[in-house]
Amino acid sequence: MPSRLLARPTSQCADIFSTSGAISVRQATTNTSVTSPVVDLGYGIFKGYYNATSGLNIFKGIRYASPPVGALRWQKPTLPAVNRTKITPATAYPSRCPQSNDAPLSKTYNFTSSGLGSEDCLFISVFSPQNATNLPVLVWIHGGGYGTGQGNNDLSEIIMTNSHGFIVVLIQYRLGAFGFLSSSEISQYGIPNAGLYDMHFSLEWVQSHITNFGGDPSRVTISGESAGGGAVMLQAMAYGGAEGTKYFNNAIVASPYLPMQWNYDGIEPTQSYYLFAQAAGCLNQGANTVNSTIFACLQAKDTITLQNASAHVSAGGKYGQWTFLPVTDGKFIQKRPSDQLLAGEVNGLRILSGNNADEGPGFVYQSIETASDFEFWLANLFPLMDNQTLSLVSSTYAIAPSVSGPLFSTTGTSKPTALNQSEFGIGQQQRANNLYAETTFVCPSYWLATAYSNENHERSSWKYQYSVPPSEHGADLDAYQVFNREALGLGTMSPGFRTAVQEIWGRLIMYDDPTLPAQVLKSITTLTNGTVTGDDIAAAGEGVWPQWEGGGDGYKMLNLNMTGGRATLIEWDSADGVKINVTQYAKPGLKAKFAVVDAWDWEGGRGDRCQFWADIGSLVPE
Repeated sequence: MPSRLLARPTSQCADIFSTSGAISVRQATTNTSVTSPVVDLGYGIFKGYYNATSGLNIFKGIRYASPPVGALRWQKPTLPAVNRTKITPATAYPSRCPQSNDAPLSKTYNFTSSGLGSEDCLFISVFSPQNATNLPVLVWIHGGGYGTGQGNNDLSEIIMTNSHGFIVVLIQYRLGAFGFLSSSEISQYGIPNAGLYDMHFSLEWVQSHITNFGGDPSRVTISGESAGGGAVMLQAMAYGGAEGTKYFNNAIVASPYLPMQWNYDGIEPTQSYYLFAQAAGCLNQGANTVNSTIFACLQAKDTITLQNASAHVSAGGKYGQWTFLPVTDGKFIQKRPSDQLLAGEVNGLRILSGNNADEGPGFVYQSIETASDFEFWLANLFPLMDNQTLSLVSSTYAIAPSVSGPLFSTTGTSKPTALNQSEFGIGQQQRANNLYAETTFVCPSYWLATAYSNENHERSSWKYQYSVPPSEHGADLDAYQVFNREALGLGTMSPGFRTAVQEIWGRLIMYDDPTLPAQVLKSITTLTNGTVTGDDIAAAGEGVWPQWEGGGDGYKMLNLNMTGGRATLIEWDSADGVKINVTQYAKPGLKAKFAVVDAWDWEGGRGDRCQFWADIGSLVPE
């Protein structure tokens, strides 16, 4: 194994946040007062609070970078100013970054109530067990399509489930046009992918300061769901994968979001740049004005104008899509994800990679009834794909001419498959739902598992699928106990299921292996009075759930499901027929049912279809 992968953080990295005249990072200490823990980070002193229920010292809203406003817009984040004249309260979540929703823009959308945020939003929150010493660290990156969301999740339960064995760090990063505006002019005067640089800067902060909270900077796991999972993927790819374990050892990705990734000066990001400039009143900015470039004009604009422009341009794009997204910039992100991941060029050593069974419906217009509807939708999804390639895609996802029947979850191993059947749609509708799910969420989870497989530089990877019906995108978040978002999966799983999933995450974070020892399996499935719960989670055990090896018979994953009674209510918005409200009701007898399955043959050959997307990547313009 190359020695660089085992190297501890360098002194240069560890001191990046040190400031002249301030107490150095290594000298700073934490006061473990029961009610008001105080931490001195050199550039500032912060007071959190102790939560007696969770047994955690909690610090909410610690600044990790200067406000990226004015001339600092679309630039790399910079060190925060030194402020040692007072103790700063860290007891409330920070303001969210400006929000930019996906399309379509609601007829009742009100920007000031739904999208308004603060550009001064680069903050971190820390949840640390009291008297923590050299504990591993979990960094959570929130999702939201790179346009919405904030670092206000509460992962206290997963810490408690794992006997207070690690620290959790929540981060915020620039969103929408503020984080992901891109064009040749942005590259010339600033940086594309500003939001990715924010995330990376926060990882540098962890290396410098987590010891002050009782954390071990040499044992960091980065994690996230949806765009948060996609962000973990892109941090794994950062700088060509040449950073090794400088910032993290392990990664956990849930439904990693990978929309079409354009070059920084490609058609789509450039068009979005000019639409944004037009909405902000900067499109006609020319050489004869005070500000000689569009870029300078945008930097000088007031925040409300820019926030409103970002929100409306983003929500005016394609159905279910966000406009401002990560790009291949040639520096931070150097290759297409499919190319770089399958080449094994990644940072870190281990990954736990997951997807949900039905990721697609929330991103696909739910009125696709005929083959012609499907072909029209496909051409709109990939506007620059030539007819020959579109035909290849269509044939790869071919289904029977006529499909009928009730809505129900597929088994994954027998017909019908996800190609034409789910709890959300059948026939051509499900054909589109599944295609979008695979190319955007599922296949990236496969490629990430392969990137860390044993055949790629002695790394380790484990793969799972969350299949608890209706298992739509985001339904798994309740299993990890992430608060402050719609709990789509609430009530669909047994206590044993939830505990097992949280233990799986914890085992990777603390012991570099997510499989569950016999004593843990027994503790989950046996009540204090000795009664066996009936939850079947043995497949997650040591020696049962194999690593993802790749090739031949090596594509094994853990299918996380439930068995027993449940009822599902799916409601459709009568006005436009596209909005889905899914309610899942658990009935008596609901038990966990885990199984090791062949991910390559899953759902009628999902592995072959993911390979197809990797193979045609070079045919899709960037």
